[in-house]
Amino acid sequence: MEECNFTLANLAKEVLNRLAKMLDNSTCGWRQLAQVVSEDPKFRCSERDVTNCSLQVLSAAGSPGRSFLALLVDRSCSLLFLLQCLRKINHKEAVQLLTSTATEQIRVTIQPSSQLATLGSKVILSCRASGPPGLSYQWFKGKEEISTGCTPELVVCPLGPEHQGSYICRVSHGDTYVFSQWAQVRLVRSSPGFSPGCSSGMFSGSSSGVRIIYQPQSQVASEGDVLLLECTAVANPPAQYQWYHNSAPMPQHKIRILKIPCVTTAHRGQYKCKVFNFFHEVWSDPATVTIGPTSITDPSWVAVDRGLESEEVDSPIISEEDHPQMTNPPTLSNQFYATDKVALLIGNLNYQYRTQLCAPRADVHELSNLLRQMDFKVVSLLDLNWQEMHSAVTEFLLLLGKGVYGVLYFAGHGYENYGNSFMVPIDAPASCTSEYCICVQNILTRMQEKETGLNVFLLDMCRKRNPNDEVIVQPGLLKVTANTVFGYATCVDAEAYEVRTEDVSNGIFISFLKRRICQDEKVTVMLDRVAEDMGRFEITRGRQALELRSNLSERRSLTDLIQTSDCSAVSSARNLQWAVAHVLPKSHFIHFDCGVKVQLGFAAEFSNIMVIYTRIIDKPKEIASCSAHLTDFPEDVDVDVKKSNQETLVEAGSLLQIKQQLPSPELPSLYTRICSLQRLKRELAFTVCLRYIYVNLEEEVEERQTVTVGKPLVSKLNLHQPRPSSASPSLSLDSCTISEVSSFSEEFSPLASNTGSLFATSNAEKYRDKMNYHSN
Repeated sequence: MEECNFTLANLAKEVLNRLAKMLDNSTCGWRQLAQVVSEDPKFRCSERDVTNCSLQVLSAAGSPGRSFLALLVDRSCSLLFLLQCLRKINHKEAVQLLTSTATEQIRVTIQPSSQLATLGSKVILSCRASGPPGLSYQWFKGKEEISTGCTPELVVCPLGPEHQGSYICRVSHGDTYVFSQWAQVRLVRSSPGFSPGCSSGMFSGSSSGVRIIYQPQSQVASEGDVLLLECTAVANPPAQYQWYHNSAPMPQHKIRILKIPCVTTAHRGQYKCKVFNFFHEVWSDPATVTIGPTSITDPSWVAVDRGLESEEVDSPIISEEDHPQMTNPPTLSNQFYATDKVALLIGNLNYQYRTQLCAPRADVHELSNLLRQMDFKVVSLLDLNWQEMHSAVTEFLLLLGKGVYGVLYFAGHGYENYGNSFMVPIDAPASCTSEYCICVQNILTRMQEKETGLNVFLLDMCRKRNPNDEVIVQPGLLKVTANTVFGYATCVDAEAYEVRTEDVSNGIFISFLKRRICQDEKVTVMLDRVAEDMGRFEITRGRQALELRSNLSERRSLTDLIQTSDCSAVSSARNLQWAVAHVLPKSHFIHFDCGVKVQLGFAAEFSNIMVIYTRIIDKPKEIASCSAHLTDFPEDVDVDVKKSNQETLVEAGSLLQIKQQLPSPELPSLYTRICSLQRLKRELAFTVCLRYIYVNLEEEVEERQTVTVGKPLVSKLNLHQPRPSSASPSLSLDSCTISEVSSFSEEFSPLASNTGSLFATSNAEKYRDKMNYHSN
C-alpha cells in the first residue's frame, strides 16, 4: 500500500528530536530498539554503528538516539516498521508520539483526473495517499457519500447520465483527514461504429483514450532559476506521465509538472512528455528550454579573440528580438544548497626559525565557532609542520564531493611569487623556498576535481615576494567552474597585521570578518563589506587592505542550507570514519587505595588540542586535604609544565569556557592542556598523582596510577605519516593519488567558546605601537 512507503525522512525535525530524547535511556531505548530492528538485515547495525551512536554522549549536544535514528533514515526505514519495533520493546510513549504525529502527515500523491467518457463505458477514478498505516478512503459525488466508494479506485460501469458530476475523495486516519481535488465526469457522444460497454473508454474525436489538454511551453531562463513545465491530460483509465530531456528519460520526473529548482546550462535543450495509461500512449509537443546563450556559435554571442595587439573585444548589441520572450516565465529562486559543508582551519604561530605569532590561535578558535553555527564540519589545527600540513590538506580534499562547500583558512607566515600563494609550515627554514611550503593553487586544482559547489580560500598571511625563491611553480590546469572565492587579508606585495593585547590577540582580518561572516549574503558581497570596514580603520589605512578575487557567478552564501545528495551513503560512510577519528576519551573515574575518587574529564579546544580536567569527587573524612595532578606525558605531545594543573582555564592557557557545563561546577578542578596530538604515535598514557594529608598529621602521602585514554581526536589520523606524493614536495598536492575512502568524517564539535570581542576600533591609538607583521 502507498502508506507503507511513508518513511522517517518525512517526519518533522522537531518530532525526530522528541523521539530521540525518548530513546536516550538505558532501560527501554535505542539499544533495545537496535536489537529489534536488526531482525531485518537491511537495518542490522554493525559494532561500529553502535559504537558511534554511543560516542555521541561525549559531545555537549550529542544524542545517541538521534544518531541511531539518522542511521534508520539513511536506510529508508518506514514508519510502519519502526512502529512495529517500538511496540515489540513496549515503548508506549514513543508509539503514542509517532501515532499522533503520523496522522498529521497524510498527503495525497495521486489526484483523481477529470474524464470524458461515452454512455455505457467504464470510468475509473483513482486517489492515492501517503501517510501513517491504516489509511481509509471514502468517495463523494457532490456532497453525497458513495456507499461503494471505500477503496482508492472508484469504478463506475456502465456509465449513465446520472453519473455525471463532481467527485472527490476523503483520505482519513482516525479523526484526521484530507480531501483530494475535484474530478469532473462528463458524457460525450460515441464515435461511429462504437459499441458501448464496460470494456472501452475511448474519447470522442480521438484515436486514443488519452488526450493532452495543456501542452508544455518553451522557455528562456537564467542559471539559478526555477524551471517549471506542465503537461496536463484527461484519460480513462487515469493517465501516467514520463518526462524526457533531449530524448532521454528523466526517471525522477513522473508527474504532470516538471520542476527543476536550480537550472544550469546542462538543463538546456528539448523537453517532451509521454502520457500513457494501460491501453494508450500519446506524446506532448516539444518545448525548448534556453539557459543563457543558446550556443557559443549563436551570432549574437560571437567572442573575438584578443591578441597582443588588440585593444577591445567586438560585442554586438543584443536587442530584445534576438531571443524569444518567455511565454511562461519561471519563478526566480535565490536559494542554493550545499550537499555538505567542510572547513579546514590551520593556524601556525610557534615557528622554529621565524618570528613567533600570536593571532592565529584566537583567529582559528573564533572562526571555528562561527562556521559551526552555519553547520560546517570544522577541522581546526594549530602549529603544523610540512608533513602534517600536507597530510591534513590531503585528508581535507577527501571530505569534498559534488556540491560540497569547502572553506580553507590559513593564518600564519606566507608569501606570494608569480601569482602563486604559499603557506609556510612551522618547520620551514628561514630562507625557505616553495619546496618547503604548501601551494594554495595546487589545492584549488584538487578541489575542482571534486566538483565542489563552492570553494572559499581565506588567507590571513603576508603576500610579500620571497627573494629566496626563484622557482616558478606550475599548478595543475584550472577549470572554469565559476564557484571560487579568494579572500586575501592583504594586497599583493603587502603584509598582514595582528593586534596584540595582554592576554590574546586577533589579526586585523578576523577582527572584521567575524562581524560579517554569518550574514546571509553572497560570499563576495559579505567580503566586500569586510573590505569596506577595514578601509575605515585608521591603523591599517594605507598599510593593509583586503583583496577579493572571485569568479563566483551564483548567489552562494556560507549560510546556505545543506541538502543531502543522492550519494548520501558515501557521505555517511565518511562521516562515520571522521566521527571515530575525532572522539574525545570517555570520562574516567579513578579509585585510590586511600578511598579518594578522582574524575578525569576531557574537552576539545582544537582538533589537535585537548584539555583534561581533574576533580576530587569523593574523599574519606579522615583525609584533611588532597589534590590530583597529571604528569608523565609522552614526548610526542606538547605540555607546558608551568601551565599544567591550573585552577582556571585561562591560567592553563586555554580559550575554552567549559566550567559552566560541568556536572557540579561548585567542585574545584585542575586543568591541563595537551597540544600537538597529531604527532602522537601511540595511545596517550599519563600518570595521575594523588597527594593527600590525613587529619592530625603533617606528612603528605602520595599515590600514583597510570591512565591510558587511547588516541584522542585527530591523533588517529596519523598526520605525521607521509601520504602518497610525487618526488617534488611542492607539487605533491597536485600529483598524489587519492583513495576513494576518506579517513575523515563528521567532527564532534568542541564546546563553544564564549570569548568576547578581542578587538575594538576605539582602542586604535592604544594598539598602534603593538602591531606586528605576519612577515617572512
